[in-house]
Amino acid sequence: MSILKNVTSILAGLALCTAAVAAQAAYPDKPIHLIVPFPAGGGTDATARLIAAELGPLLGQTVIVENRAGAAGTIGAQSVVGAAPDGYTLFFSTTGVLVINPYLYKNLRYDPVKDFTPISPVASSANVLVVNPKVPVHTVKELIALAKSEPGKLTFGSSGIGSSSHLAAVMLESLTGIKLLHIPYKGTAPAITDLVGGRINMMIDNIPSYVELAKAGKVRPLGVSGTTTSPLFPGVPTIAQAGVPGYDITIWYAILGPAGLPKEVVEKLSTAIQQVVKHPGMDKKLQAIGSDPMTQTPQEFAAFIRKESEKWGRIVRESGAAEQ
Repeated sequence: MSILKNVTSILAGLALCTAAVAAQAAYPDKPIHLIVPFPAGGGTDATARLIAAELGPLLGQTVIVENRAGAAGTIGAQSVVGAAPDGYTLFFSTTGVLVINPYLYKNLRYDPVKDFTPISPVASSANVLVVNPKVPVHTVKELIALAKSEPGKLTFGSSGIGSSSHLAAVMLESLTGIKLLHIPYKGTAPAITDLVGGRINMMIDNIPSYVELAKAGKVRPLGVSGTTTSPLFPGVPTIAQAGVPGYDITIWYAILGPAGLPKEVVEKLSTAIQQVVKHPGMDKKLQAIGSDPMTQTPQEFAAFIRKESEKWGRIVRESGAAEQ
């Protein structure tokens, strides 16, 4: 009798394994939901919809973009953490949500390493250092010299405490020894208004917001925050090239799943995402919204997350922006 029970148990286990393998082989057999943790219409949403529109046909299923905004992206993140690890709920994350928020908010209910399965980044975007034209500098070195001659007098705006535009300036202070005065705003728009109006001196913010302003002479670009120059600002060097070695603030967008996502599903999604990002013409579509293509294997992406987490954790600690 016990032998019969053991055989029955083994057969049941084999049946479950077979069913699981078959389900993974057929993946996806229904629409996939891609959770975007910010409102529709922003840069994150635009990038997600661009990728989703191309990813769906490759997978043979619709990829539905769902905006679950609020609490600096944490609401969307937590909804993915609680989802079944079957590949039908994916997360379109940003640098801030995944590796900055954990250092800003002490009661965050997700762990960026333990609670997600890395699949692939899709794009990266640098910031640009811009000043009001009345500030008497034309290079990054001149800006640093001016800041050192008047510690704490030059003002920089940000979209809020702990935002990438705030932390980008903190990194500039850390690497150059200068002291700036931070003026935080509730969003980017009012900060730009005051920059153009001369009520603040500078910002290090998302590139697309300043292209037309620079062309109109309303702001002066001094440097790009990433490791490469931007075609949207021809002739403008990177901040590192302009005299601050080691400076690199790059914002990235990526797709992840809940923890425990099956390896076969991860590999299928990763392969499809890389095909989308590397497809001819995608680079120009991404550059039109201020980003560049970015791909990594799941293993490379996991290592990248750990490295980025260490970097941004250090910057947040230096900024003093973390909740007490």
